[in-house]
Amino acid sequence: MKVTEINIYPIKSTRRIALGKSEVLPRGLPWDRRWMLVDADGKFITGRQQPLLAVVDTRLSGEALQVSVADRPVLSLPLQAPEAPTLPVTIWRDQCDAVAAGAEADAWFSDYLGTPCRLVRLTDNLVRGVDPEYSQPGDEVSFADGFPLLLASEASLADLNRRLDSPVQMRRFRPNLVVDGELPYAEDNWHRLRIGEVEFEGVKNCSRCVFTTIDPDTGLKHPGKEPLHTLAGYRRRPQGGVYFGQNLIPRSGGTIHVGDPVEIVG
Repeated sequence: MKVTEINIYPIKSTRRIALGKSEVLPRGLPWDRRWMLVDADGKFITGRQQPLLAVVDTRLSGEALQVSVADRPVLSLPLQAPEAPTLPVTIWRDQCDAVAAGAEADAWFSDYLGTPCRLVRLTDNLVRGVDPEYSQPGDEVSFADGFPLLLASEASLADLNRRLDSPVQMRRFRPNLVVDGELPYAEDNWHRLRIGEVEFEGVKNCSRCVFTTIDPDTGLKHPGKEPLHTLAGYRRRPQGGVYFGQNLIPRSGGTIHVGDPVEIVG
C-alpha cells in the first residue's frame, strides 16, 4: 500500500493544490487551511453556505499565494505573516484568534460571493487546539474542521462509485492523503500508521456533510444530494453521522512523498 495523493487546501473550502511531497508539522501540512473566510461576527464561512468557494483556485508562487477564479483579477496574498492585531473567530464550537488578511482580500471575496466577508489567517504563533476527546494535550490544528489531516482510500471510493449512477472523484471528499490498496473502509480501523518516516494516529472516522454534494468543477449542488444520499444508505452509524475517511494526528515529524509505503502498525 502506498500514498497516491498529497493535497493541501490553503483557503478553507477552496480547491486543492496537489503536491509530490510535503513536510508534516504538528498542525498538519504547511499552508493547509491557514486562511478562512468569516462573517461580520467572526463566524466561519465555508462551501456549505457558499458553494462557489469550491471553484476558487489557489497556487503557491514565490512568496505569495495566488487566488484566482474565472473572469476575475488574481488576488495575491503574501506568505509572510502580516503585522496586524488579532481578532476572535469562531469555527464550529471553537473560538480562537486569527489575523486579518487585509482590505483587498476582503473586497475580493465579498465581491465574488456577493456578501460581506473577511479573510483571516492562522499564523504560526496562534494556536487552535484539537478536541480533547480525541487528542493529547498540546495537539493543534489549522482551520480544518477538526483534525490536522484527513486520509481516504481509493478502495473505499471505488466501492462507493459502484453504488452510484454517476461516479464521483476523490476531490469531493477533500482529503490530504490518498492511499491505494487494502479493502474498502479498512481505514476505519487504522489507529496507528507509518507513512515514510512519519507516524500518525488515526483518531476519528470522518463524518461527512453536504459539501460532498457540491461539484468541484461547477460549484453546483447535486439535486439528489449525491454521493451523500448513497453513503447514508450504508455508512450511517447508529449514533448519527455518515462516514468516509479517517482523521489523523501526526505523532512525529518528517517529510512524506507520493509513492511512500503505508504501514499499519496498530
